[in-house]
Amino acid sequence: MDEQPCEGNDGEMIESSNGKELVSSEGDLDMEPYVGMEFESEEAAKVFYDSYATRLGFIMRVDAFRRSMRDGKIVWRRLVCNKEGFRKCRPRRSENRKPRAITREGCKAMIVVKKEKTGKWVVTRFVKEHNHQLVVTPANNRRSVLLSQTPDEKDVKIRELMAELQREKKRSAAIQEQLDMVLKDMEEHSNHLTRNIDDIVRSVRDIESKR
Repeated sequence: MDEQPCEGNDGEMIESSNGKELVSSEGDLDMEPYVGMEFESEEAAKVFYDSYATRLGFIMRVDAFRRSMRDGKIVWRRLVCNKEGFRKCRPRRSENRKPRAITREGCKAMIVVKKEKTGKWVVTRFVKEHNHQLVVTPANNRRSVLLSQTPDEKDVKIRELMAELQREKKRSAAIQEQLDMVLKDMEEHSNHLTRNIDDIVRSVRDIESKR
């Protein structure tokens, strides 16, 4: 056994830009998962199960994983419904705070994928049944839009954000330059006042010494 179990990010969501291309080599995204189903990568499995979850009416959560003890790479991953498990009971800090809505209902729905020696990721377990009502979301929701974007569209968005960041940097640099000038003027004015006060003090002392 060369794997060590670890806990994944409890709220991790996928951001794969090429996952759809990987899934397309395995079959239609409208398929239902089954034991033995193969994917080209872990990301392809995530994209497929996320699409399946959106179509059925639940939200996928990336759950536990295992790493190889040889190279530390992830070789096993569990993808679950976001209502998996139960929320831990914690003491309320204030009686005035409203209790949070219950989001965990102990749902068992999941798929488990494992990386084989061939490099393929294979579904080794699939639990279809949910213990809660499924709610189908509109096809044009934000997550579906993100998943449907092509790499070129994402590159354009990244370039737009980078350009906006550069504009903000230039604006901040201009403000910093103006602030430095104001501080410099204040310092020069302060030095000028100090010199005038010193001159006045010397003049008073000279007058008093002559008297």
